[in-house]
Amino acid sequence: MATYPQLRLRRLRNTAPLRALVRETKLTTEDLIYPIFVTHGRDLRKEVTSMPGIYHLSLDNLLDEVAEIKKLGIPGVLLFGLPKQKDSLGSEAYEEHGIVQEAIHVIKQAIPDLLVITDVCLCQYTDHGHCGVLNGGYVDNDRTLELYSRTAISHVKAGADIIAPSGMMDGEIKAIRATLDHEGFNHTPIMAYSAKHASSFYGPFRLAASSSPQFGDRRSYQTDPANGRMALRELQADIDEGADIIMVKPAISYLDVIARARDRLDYPIAAYNVSGEYSMVKAAAENEWIHEETVVLEILTSIKRAGADIIVTYHAKQAARWLLNER
Repeated sequence: MATYPQLRLRRLRNTAPLRALVRETKLTTEDLIYPIFVTHGRDLRKEVTSMPGIYHLSLDNLLDEVAEIKKLGIPGVLLFGLPKQKDSLGSEAYEEHGIVQEAIHVIKQAIPDLLVITDVCLCQYTDHGHCGVLNGGYVDNDRTLELYSRTAISHVKAGADIIAPSGMMDGEIKAIRATLDHEGFNHTPIMAYSAKHASSFYGPFRLAASSSPQFGDRRSYQTDPANGRMALRELQADIDEGADIIMVKPAISYLDVIARARDRLDYPIAAYNVSGEYSMVKAAAENEWIHEETVVLEILTSIKRAGADIIVTYHAKQAARWLLNER
């Protein structure tokens, strides 16, 4: 094996074209999915205070947003809904004319080939902020599965392309897959939030969605951040139950889990670059402590380098503009 001085690894770093020629990981707009918060009302475009540049959008303003996303070459969106009212069972999550269901109709009528992925959970819709039906102070796993299945079916009937269950209930993928198949939607893929960790990086999202638990926390059902092996078991369990795409969430602090999953599992892997990861970068950039463009692209490239095929990120629109300017 050659060594210095014959071996000079810097030779391939001398110019930008050389560096591009041998670049191992290439981030593109096609890797990105953009999350959107939809809400009732008209003429609403309200910035989320905890997430600069991210908005609550009423359906009449959704069209401009998705048109821009399509123009930027981003292949799809992930929808989150803000209900008119909340109750103990999260009823609007599975109503035929719920906010997400109506948003799907709007998008599909305007841009049929834009991928619409829908988050399937109850936390935004319940008055207690937990992800399922309560039995005393505990989330009843098995009673919750029926409501997830009802939510998934209502989304698919409205036109959703991919269902993304995020509640971290045992058996949720099996239950949803069985329901979809029984109702004739065996062609609809499931992107499972398989290794969704009980992370502190969700804070800005919970403010945006008003989904913080009213008591306790979600550590009894979300994965312990310390347990990498358990995360792999969660990923495998969802594959065994019928998931088509598996997800690791958050992304930056769990690059090791993404990499280990990529080495072991021959399945499409999504990673969610979550709200806290986004907001920290925005805050640092606004204070001119970092250069936002290079930091964002470095973060997203690291997620892809670790093994993610799909990156869900609030940076998607801005990152797409930067990537298009590089061409």
